[in-house]
Amino acid sequence: MKEMLQKNMAHMTYGIYILTTRFEDAINGMVASWVSQVSYEPALLMAAVHPNRYSHELMVQSGTFALHIISKEQKDLLNRFKGPDAQEKFASIPWKKGMSGCPILTDCIGVMECRIIQRFSPGNHTLFIGEVVNAAFNAERAPLCTLDYERTYLGKT
Repeated sequence: MKEMLQKNMAHMTYGIYILTTRFEDAINGMVASWVSQVSYEPALLMAAVHPNRYSHELMVQSGTFALHIISKEQKDLLNRFKGPDAQEKFASIPWKKGMSGCPILTDCIGVMECRIIQRFSPGNHTLFIGEVVNAAFNAERAPLCTLDYERTYLGKT
């Protein structure tokens, strides 16, 4: 059954996003694909983050995150934001400090800054529920999703 479950889960489609966060002077960004809209009134988003991620601790401490919608043409950002060096992730790409304090990538389809209002730990990931406190839309482009990516995240880090 485990093999069949993994095959099925590998065929579930998700958007692929860049999630950024900060606490005090520490910033980080990571690839996030377990993301969903939860409500439109108020505007709520959910992002699942494994507790072993550096971003997880920053999110817990700051209570904020920003979710960036990236285009198919920005697939190269995935390798950049999988690296271990938080400062290197933001080197040589345009970004600014957002209203939430989170790093905001200025060359993306759009971004939503969130204030974390709830956290749940139903399994091996923490579900962060964020209320959108600021948003920007930059360009009408095709968003990157798991159908455009050769690999699937099935719990291996």
